[in-house]
Amino acid sequence: MSNRSKKIFLALSVVVPFLIYCFYYYGMMVKNAPYKFSEFESFTFKYGLGDSLVNQYDSKTAQYQYVTDKDSLVKKKVKLSKDQLLYLHRKAAQLGFWNFPSEIVNSEETSRPNSPHYYIEFNYERKTKKVLFDLDFNGDPKLKDAVRHLIEELSSMINDAEDQTNQRR
Repeated sequence: MSNRSKKIFLALSVVVPFLIYCFYYYGMMVKNAPYKFSEFESFTFKYGLGDSLVNQYDSKTAQYQYVTDKDSLVKKKVKLSKDQLLYLHRKAAQLGFWNFPSEIVNSEETSRPNSPHYYIEFNYERKTKKVLFDLDFNGDPKLKDAVRHLIEELSSMINDAEDQTNQRR
C-alpha cells in the first residue's frame, strides 16, 4: 500500500465518520432548539415605576398602552410586522435572553421602591421565557448592559411601529 493510499484510507476511516457525526449531532440540536422563531407566538413588554407596570405592549393583541408626561393613559393598536418580530427574536438570542435569570433585581434591603422595572416575556409553542428587570440592579454589569440593550431594541421597535401607524392615519 502506497503512502498516498494510506492517507486516503485514514481520512475515510476517521475524518468522514467524524463529519457525519457532527452533522447528525448538531442537526438534532438545531432541530430541537427550545426557542425557534417558527414556534414564536408573541411577546409582552411592560414597564413602569416600582410594581406599577402600567406601560405595556402585547404583540399578540397589538395593544399598546402608556402614560404620557401629563399622566394621561393612551391606548393604541400597534401591530409589528413579521420581519420586526424576527428581528427582535434574533436580537434576544444574540444578547443571550434565554440564559437570563427570571429576576434581575436587587435584594429588598438595597432596592428603591420607585425604581423603574421592566418585564419581558417571549411566548413560544412549547416554552415561555419571562424576565423581570430592575433598572437600579447593581449586580453583573454585562448582564445589566445586555438587558438594557434588549429593552432599548424593544422600545425603539414599538415606537417605530407606532410612528408608522400614526403616519397611515
